[in-house]
Amino acid sequence: MYTVNRNTRETKVALSVSHPAPSGSSHVSVGCGFLAHMLELMAHRAKLCLEVEASGDAHVDAHHITEDVGIVFGMALKKMLSSTESPRSRYGWCLLPMDGSLARVALDLSGRGGLYWEGNFPTHRCGDFDLELVPEFFRAFCRESCSTLHIALITADNSHHAAEAVFKGFGIALDMGLAPSQIDPSTKGEWI
Repeated sequence: MYTVNRNTRETKVALSVSHPAPSGSSHVSVGCGFLAHMLELMAHRAKLCLEVEASGDAHVDAHHITEDVGIVFGMALKKMLSSTESPRSRYGWCLLPMDGSLARVALDLSGRGGLYWEGNFPTHRCGDFDLELVPEFFRAFCRESCSTLHIALITADNSHHAAEAVFKGFGIALDMGLAPSQIDPSTKGEWI
C-alpha cells in the first residue's frame, strides 16, 4: 500500500492505494455520497485497493474535498509508480458506454501532467454535487501524478450516467496503464 496524508485548514485527507487488488477491497469515506460512489466505481474498474478518509468544509460545498482527494490520489499513484522496479504498460484507454452516455478516456502515465477535457454534462448538478468538480478532480490528479489524461464526454443522456462513464472509463484505462510490461515504458530510459 502507498499512503499519502494531506492536512490543510480546509480538508483532512488520508489515502492509501495498491494495485492489483481483489474486487470489493476498497473503502471510501469522503463526506460526499456522489463522489464516494464515483471513486468506488473507478477503483473497482482499475482493480485498485483504495482506502480514503476525507473530511472538511463540506458545509461550503464539495470543491475542496474533491480537489484534495484528487491531489492525494495523484501523489499516492506517483509514489507507487516511482517505487516500481518492473516496467508498466504506461498507456491505457477506454471507450465506455453507460446507457445513453459515452465517454472516451486515454491515459499516459508519462511523467508530464495535463488534463484535456471535452464535453459537457446535461445538468450542472447531480444531487448536491457540482459536476464542474469532475474535471477539477482529474486536473488535480494529473498535476500530482504527472499523468496526461484526455477525457471526452461524447454523448451524455443524463449527468449521473455521464459521470459514471467517465470514472469507469478512467478506471479501465488506469488498470491498462498499470499492467506489467515486457518492454521499458520509454525509449528515453527514464520514467516518472
